[in-house]
Amino acid sequence: MMSTKAFTLVSAVERELLVGDKEQGHIECVECCGKNLYVGTSDCIVYHFLLEERAQPAGTATFSATKQLHRHLGFRKPVSELRAASALNRLLVLCDNSITLVNMMSLEPVPSGARIKGAVALALNENPVSGDPFCVEVCIISVKRRTIQVFLVYEDRVQIVREVSTPEQPLAVAVDGHFLCLALTTQYIILNYNTGVAQDLFPYCSDEKRPIVKRIGRQEFLLAGPGGLGMFATVAGISQRAPVHWSENVIGAAICFPYVIALDNEFITVHSMLDQQQKQTLPFKEGHILQDFEGRVIVATSKGVYILVPLPLEKQIQDLLASRRVEEALVLAKGARRNIPKEKFQVMYRRILQQAGFIQFAQLQFLEAKELFRSGQLDVRELISLYPFLLPTSSSFTRSHPPLHEYADLNQLTQGDQEKMAKCKRFLMSYLNEVRSTEVANGYKEDIDTALLKLYAEADHDSLLDLLVTENSCLLTDSAAWLEKHKKYFALGLLYHYNHQDAAAVQLWVNIVNGDIHDSTRSDLYEYVVDFLTYSLDQELVWKYADWVLQKSEEVGVQVFTRRPLDEQQNSFNPDSIITCLKKYPKALVKYLEHLVIDRRLQKEEYHTHLALLYLDEVLQQRPGANSKGAEATETQAKLRHLLQKSDLYRVHFLIDRVRGAGLPMESAILHGKLEEHEEALRILVHELRDFSAAEDYCLWRSEGRDPPYRQRLFHTLLAMYLQPGPSVPELAVAATDLLNHHAAEFDAARVLQLLPGTWSVQLLRPFLTGAVRDSVHTRRTTQVALGLAKSENLIYKYDKMKLKGSSVRLSDKKLCQMCQNPFCEPVFVRYPNGGLVHTHCAAGRHTNPSPPGPGTRT
Repeated sequence: MMSTKAFTLVSAVERELLVGDKEQGHIECVECCGKNLYVGTSDCIVYHFLLEERAQPAGTATFSATKQLHRHLGFRKPVSELRAASALNRLLVLCDNSITLVNMMSLEPVPSGARIKGAVALALNENPVSGDPFCVEVCIISVKRRTIQVFLVYEDRVQIVREVSTPEQPLAVAVDGHFLCLALTTQYIILNYNTGVAQDLFPYCSDEKRPIVKRIGRQEFLLAGPGGLGMFATVAGISQRAPVHWSENVIGAAICFPYVIALDNEFITVHSMLDQQQKQTLPFKEGHILQDFEGRVIVATSKGVYILVPLPLEKQIQDLLASRRVEEALVLAKGARRNIPKEKFQVMYRRILQQAGFIQFAQLQFLEAKELFRSGQLDVRELISLYPFLLPTSSSFTRSHPPLHEYADLNQLTQGDQEKMAKCKRFLMSYLNEVRSTEVANGYKEDIDTALLKLYAEADHDSLLDLLVTENSCLLTDSAAWLEKHKKYFALGLLYHYNHQDAAAVQLWVNIVNGDIHDSTRSDLYEYVVDFLTYSLDQELVWKYADWVLQKSEEVGVQVFTRRPLDEQQNSFNPDSIITCLKKYPKALVKYLEHLVIDRRLQKEEYHTHLALLYLDEVLQQRPGANSKGAEATETQAKLRHLLQKSDLYRVHFLIDRVRGAGLPMESAILHGKLEEHEEALRILVHELRDFSAAEDYCLWRSEGRDPPYRQRLFHTLLAMYLQPGPSVPELAVAATDLLNHHAAEFDAARVLQLLPGTWSVQLLRPFLTGAVRDSVHTRRTTQVALGLAKSENLIYKYDKMKLKGSSVRLSDKKLCQMCQNPFCEPVFVRYPNGGLVHTHCAAGRHTNPSPPGPGTRT
């Protein structure tokens, strides 16, 4: 058990004020109502004192009692109990089994002499059910065996309202509304005197200990239970609080929220209702009275009266925090909610949470600290300020006063322990990253993001780059100096870029790539710069570094032009200007022209011609000699051939002149084909290259999208070239046979048969002949079907015409054209299928029926 100073014990009434030099009287009971203190003694005297409270700087108080008067009640028995009814200005005095009503100020009995007789003990109902403001409800244990009586007490009279029998003799009673909490001989019970329903609570032995029954709140009681337990019970017979552990010999109990105070023969003990722990022990011998009166706790011996003065809850909480007892401080702070105004409590509780958070933080309990900081809505700069140099130099932050902790900075907190310091920095990184996008950061985003950047840079953390490429509020001046100090030049470039200083960013990255400064953050920084320039909207910046990126790598550098967004290429960067720039970089120029011609499909002659010339020059440089007919085509040569075939925009005659004599027969054939010089093209393919497959492909390429007769002429030209009279060349005969058999549909079979040598066998041309016959039969049949359909359609039209001629049309000068609404001046008209008549010139101008609209054709 760890002690807490919750109360101080101060004297209120010394013995000298009570009996002077007399020794026979001693204190039997006390009552306190506001500043009025009443003491009943064993010699039947009631004293009235006026209490004066004096506050002390430490938060406690002292009391002085001024005796007002005393009065002997005329009995020989002690005053057993005193109860004040301030609403009636009456003091209820129990003496010699009789309750007398006396004036609170004069202590004179009421003139009517009203009293309640036969009372052993009494209790006031602080939750009355009568609803009458001019009376109080009093419950007494009657001298009658096993009887409880309920009275209404007025200023000068009393009225019994209920008498209730109990299962056993009652020894103590407390009342709340209709409910009586009774200590019987062997057990505690709850009894509803209105309905008579009783609820057993738990047993106890009255012979061994003195029962305690005390109302502590609405419909809740505190009882002395077995085993030294203070038990809580509601009127429903259940306990909503855990019991407190007090002495086995407890003789009195009181409540001063959130504490239960118990009295035994030697000590006063203080127990928390919140966590059930014993918080304080005060030595106090010969005490026999302990009661609470509206938050004031009074304890008495037979000779003096004392007051337990509670320390302010805030002082208690601060003492607990100073002792690092965080959980107890928080429990006490939560329990104080009911005694403090809402707004004041919220301010106080937030500060306590923040203090508790720093205590946990200092103990490296980071999860607990984070939760406390969040719950306490901590100004995160309080935490950042512990870390040297993390707050921006421009920050106007000053720490809370009084301070939330006792540490000057992190060095003092960790006592220079580098491992602890590293843990604290990791925690701050995590915490700032979590709160930077929440309401906690409102108004402090610059301080938070700048501190986070500094932590990331110092720790070489991967998240540094993530912070800088997303929305952030890092202050440029502080952050730039810190990044430069830690040699984070790539990150510094990102910071410049975020602050719209792209020129500074690119220059920094260029210096890294050139090796002027060292930063290994990105091994692909050159490609990153190219990509950055590609999407930069600053034309001047792009042109400034275009030469640099091209000098590093033509193929990669040219991407600053080829990969730009299309709308920007069209509006900002003139292709002619780019081509001029790229003349020093042939590889880049080829890539860019390919981009214009192939990717963007620009229909401009000079681009196509220029690209073809560049391809041609490269092919000529790559060729080992002029006569390389059998050499396999290079990649560039394949690109050249593809361009020559697919493009119709380059200057064909100019390229033919360049190709002539260069040993490029395939390219020559393609160019002749572009000029419709098919015989020359096929001659090159057949007689120079002996590439019969290429000759067939040529026919297919040049006839693509053309009408069937054009296609047929090409294939007949190739066949004629194969069958030219002259020395017999077996391979040409084989090529002719293959051509006929593979492309039978492209030939006029009758013309082919006239061209073929008579020595060729039918078996050799079987595929061709079979296809030709099948095609001829198919053509004849489809022609017959088409002819039959045409005759049928003609018959339908004739029938329609006969129907139309069978009905007469009446035309007069009163008949109006349905289009122009003018009469007919001559017997010439157009009649629509719906019967409408119009002028011929109106029908020529309109191709729709007159109203009502509808489909149809005129007749």
